[in-house]
Amino acid sequence: MPFMNQENSREILANEKYPVLFACRQNEEMVISTEALEEETMLFQIPNITAERFGDSGFKKEYGLKYALYGGAMANGIASSDMVIALGKAGFMGSYGAGGMFLEVIAAEIDKIQAALGDKPYMINMLSNRNGEAELKLAQLLIDKKVPAVEASAYIVPSDALIYYRVKGIYEDAEGNIVTPHKVIAKVSREEVLEKFVLPPDAAAVARLVAAGLLTEAEAALASRIPMADDITVEADSGGHTDGRPLVSMLPALIALAERIQAPLGYQKKVRVGAGGGIGTGLSCLAAFQMGAAYVVTGSVNQSCVEAGTSDYVKKVLAETAMADVMMAPCADMFESGARVEVIKKGTMYPQNAQKLYEYYTKYPSFEAIPQADRDRVEKRILRDTFANVWNATKDYFAKVDPAKIAKAEADPKLKMALVFRWYLGCSSRWAVKGEQARQLDMQIWCGQSMGAFNLWVKGTPLEKMENRKVAVVAETLLQSCAYEYMKNMIQMFDFTNLKN
Repeated sequence: MPFMNQENSREILANEKYPVLFACRQNEEMVISTEALEEETMLFQIPNITAERFGDSGFKKEYGLKYALYGGAMANGIASSDMVIALGKAGFMGSYGAGGMFLEVIAAEIDKIQAALGDKPYMINMLSNRNGEAELKLAQLLIDKKVPAVEASAYIVPSDALIYYRVKGIYEDAEGNIVTPHKVIAKVSREEVLEKFVLPPDAAAVARLVAAGLLTEAEAALASRIPMADDITVEADSGGHTDGRPLVSMLPALIALAERIQAPLGYQKKVRVGAGGGIGTGLSCLAAFQMGAAYVVTGSVNQSCVEAGTSDYVKKVLAETAMADVMMAPCADMFESGARVEVIKKGTMYPQNAQKLYEYYTKYPSFEAIPQADRDRVEKRILRDTFANVWNATKDYFAKVDPAKIAKAEADPKLKMALVFRWYLGCSSRWAVKGEQARQLDMQIWCGQSMGAFNLWVKGTPLEKMENRKVAVVAETLLQSCAYEYMKNMIQMFDFTNLKN
């Protein structure tokens, strides 16, 4: 395969066996060869850039990766243990979507991942949880299971539980190096949040953890010399929780901010910054790396893969999604504050229903205060049950996760209304995961515009078909294309195609 043409170009440019490529003239056209030919036909030679060359070498070394790419968490186990295992075995890393899962399920999935991967890389997601006790139990589980890294999502301020996971077990070795057994990769989309993860763990929180007997004085003393996170993912316009900000503006600005904050702190290791949100083509990967990303993170595109922990119906919908088929809608976990998630609008009434419930919540002090015709609409068309019955189901749930919430809601009719409405919003994502046909019009399918970009990009290739979308293959294709596009740009930038005798 000496020459690059339309059919074999990607294979040549992504093949690590060829450290150098040669540009040669054949029939007055420039072609790329893997072999040096006659001197009179040679135009130039360039290094062959392969997929594993991209990204920060320290990031890859620290996590044991071949490639500077990881699959981000998607809650309710959509980023499944099977997905994490497949990525880990292929030289990438995956983050298990622990958000919304019961502790015993998370424990079993960790066991499965560890049995399959051994010492290969993986992460478990810690999703910000206003129930501090539940979050602390998760942190304790992750410490007990010796989970090496977490992906921290949706935090505005690092919680005591996240700080406990980060600091527990740190020590100084004989050479004076601070060893941190628990790595943290934090997803952020705002400057003030990035600052909190670049700075050391909050001293007051560390003191509380020492007082509670969870950290030692020695661990607390070392905490002031490490950043809260090893790595920070700048999350742009992504599926699910997102501020919808453009990566091209955010990433360079937040990289510069991270550099500025940590410069005077004298850390032994630099806090690296990667990019997530909108990564759905080889060119988007390349753009992120060229802007300085230490690594890239995929999300929405993984949800349509074979290993994703969602229904075949949802995977089919995702595989047919266009960029214009997504919109913002109210979310369950931060419903009262008006927080929104990016979801699919095609084929579902979830965005409209969720918005209507939020409007009722903000306008009325209780469900009973809503006009009768609107109450009937909520019960018959959205809840498909009486308010009282749904409240009973909601109480059963909170009896397991936060019993104190029940008494508060019984005394506060507006909170009670919010919790019932959150029942619908919470169940809607589970109906999607389970593929409940009777609830197709109520499904909440998290999705960013990268899904539509990916579908357009792979149209006419084997990856157009849902059954061919294996998560490691998708990741490899993205980075191989990234390398291919880089080589194309290099040739075009120097206008080598116009070289003459």
